[in-house]
Amino acid sequence: TETQSPGKSKRTTEESTDEQAREVLAETVVTDTTYSDGHISVVLTTYRENDTTIHVADVTLSSAEYLKTAFADGTYGKNITDTTSGMAEDNGAILAVNGDYYGMQEEGYVIRGGVLYRSTVKEDAQDLVIYANGSFEVICEEDISAEELLKNGAWDVLSFGPGLVVDGELNVDTDDEVDRAKTSNPRTAIGVIDELHYVFVVADGRNDESEGLSLYELAQFMQELGCTTAYNLDGGGSSTMVFNGKVINDPSGSSSRRNLSGERSVSDIVYIGY
Repeated sequence: TETQSPGKSKRTTEESTDEQAREVLAETVVTDTTYSDGHISVVLTTYRENDTTIHVADVTLSSAEYLKTAFADGTYGKNITDTTSGMAEDNGAILAVNGDYYGMQEEGYVIRGGVLYRSTVKEDAQDLVIYANGSFEVICEEDISAEELLKNGAWDVLSFGPGLVVDGELNVDTDDEVDRAKTSNPRTAIGVIDELHYVFVVADGRNDESEGLSLYELAQFMQELGCTTAYNLDGGGSSTMVFNGKVINDPSGSSSRRNLSGERSVSDIVYIGY
């Protein structure tokens, strides 16, 4: 079933919008690989591991309110899509990656901004719960209802998976893989290192310069970055990172442009912004 109800949890700002805007304007420093304004800090680093180019955005926030999600066209719906860069522009995102592409699935929880949109359980699904305080938890849908998660303070719930790192330990092994995925693939993941300290990760693949990662290799990489919790988002042609309006990685292409490099249109993004 698909339902909609207001979330009980809220993210609040200690400062007024005008005061915050003045602070940001006064303190903002931007380079090709960094952004800092006193509330949001983003540092981009490119790694080379397992014959793969991996883009990492290290993010530190003063408040969980700057960790956000967005739907394509600002609307929940199965056939509503846009590119990650398009959604990033629409929402003024400083940093964005593709989300869980909920629109490709008939099942799986969808909670965004404290609102429940879909509560249908997907068998064996591991979801990432982002709470109003910015903390992460990986849950199994069969163990808890979407309504209970909302009651417990879930702000966003992403249903793709699996969880890569849980309580600092690897949550996958060399045999684990997403349905229909290749062993080595473009990947998108998000992880938390400490309170309000996150990493957004996109690994390139499907080209001569970058092989791509297995889930196990991705999990190892997230653990090496220091993640206590890390989660696998939609990958393959969807994997895209955008920073200050620029696509940072080399997307492997949409289904309609199978042999060309380019962004795939997807349902949603996870982003950093105001």
